[in-house]
Amino acid sequence: MSRTAKPYEIVERALELARGDGLVVIADEQSSANLRWAANSLTTNGVTRGRTLTVIATVDGARGTASGVVSRSAVTADELEPLVRAAEAAARGAEPAEDAQPLVSGVPASPDFRDAPAETSSAVFTDFAPALGESFARARAGGRELYGFANHEMTSSYLGTSTGLRLRHDQPNGTLEINAKSPDRTRSAWTGHATRDFKDVDPAVLDAELAKRLGWAERRIDLPAGRYETLLPPTAVADLLIYQLWSSAARDAVEGRTVFSKPGGGTRVGETLSGLPLTLRSDPNEPGLESAPFVIAHSSGDDSSVFDNGLPLAATDWVRGGKLERLTTTRHSAGLTGLPVAPAIDNLILDGGGEKSLDEMVAATGRGLLLTCLWYIREVDPATLLLTGLTRDGVYLVENGEVVGEVNNFRFNESPVDLLSRASEAGRTEKTLPREWGDWFTRAAMPALRIPDFNMSSVSQGV
Repeated sequence: MSRTAKPYEIVERALELARGDGLVVIADEQSSANLRWAANSLTTNGVTRGRTLTVIATVDGARGTASGVVSRSAVTADELEPLVRAAEAAARGAEPAEDAQPLVSGVPASPDFRDAPAETSSAVFTDFAPALGESFARARAGGRELYGFANHEMTSSYLGTSTGLRLRHDQPNGTLEINAKSPDRTRSAWTGHATRDFKDVDPAVLDAELAKRLGWAERRIDLPAGRYETLLPPTAVADLLIYQLWSSAARDAVEGRTVFSKPGGGTRVGETLSGLPLTLRSDPNEPGLESAPFVIAHSSGDDSSVFDNGLPLAATDWVRGGKLERLTTTRHSAGLTGLPVAPAIDNLILDGGGEKSLDEMVAATGRGLLLTCLWYIREVDPATLLLTGLTRDGVYLVENGEVVGEVNNFRFNESPVDLLSRASEAGRTEKTLPREWGDWFTRAAMPALRIPDFNMSSVSQGV
């Protein structure tokens, strides 16, 4: 099987080689294009391509079904059969899988399963690159330096199983991050953007926002640690709620190990988490945030199972109208917990019902802090989902509806679940790029949130 072999042919050949009781094959065809710049000058660009093949074998035994998973890149014809044999050997040598379920069947085949994979190239930057060059010129004239990275990836995933599934999904993923710095490097501002194709990215708009923030930072104000009314922008809200989603496995909650565990047993499903009519949801068909409409699981974990590969995904409300509605489950953990099957979906949207932009929320603020983003987020206590982290690239003081200067950075200690209960206002939902988790999770839409008493636990010297 050569590198030029079509992905569906690789999947079909691997399935033909099966000698075990069940087989799942996932072929991921990946391509990427990127631009990098520093000090108002393009420095590097490149295009890459690759292929990864994951084989999941299942073997039935007297004590249950075991699974074995082997994943390799750039598999050649000579390596395909050894790869299948290795997965089957791993399954035979493994204990019965706790999450074992019958492999999914009965899902209609993707009509494009036999088509060539989608690919990206430097052409994705045809309009963006010249506009970026114009931003360099404006920044140079305005006495600021732009640094950043633009990356676009396309992954075509082909999923085949011994139960007859033949599914395919193309996932574009684009990210843009720009830092603006003063020439003496004492002031810094950041902005980011998630995109499917770079057609909705305007460097001039982003540069204008960065220039405004660098202007705010010309006045420096030192503030002590404490609790402040704080405006969390969509990127910061996304970082906090993505971590909450990652911590919402139903089984962990039932076993009493998370913030979603109910004292005395069970889960907090059905409890009100926020007085605001907030709805936290995922939908594989969300316009502009489309993600795989079926489970693609390369390994099993708290919220995923290789046995669920190919399971159809549907729009899911995790929190509805402020009330906890769902926790993430596999078919196995749903059976253990008595909760509905609700696999994780690769996007996250928070609807708050508000219409105000972040600028309008600033204008309605008497005195408070405006954050740019959060950084270095780490868990302190899983029982409350208490997180700690740092502010970065600009914390600004708002007085009487206007930004009056930049303040020092802080370390914060907060739980996203607790923040939802204390939020007093939600702005307009908009697509955003998480700063902390942008390498792993990019499809998010969030409103800004007003928190009356955000806990800045200590002053940080970070920038």
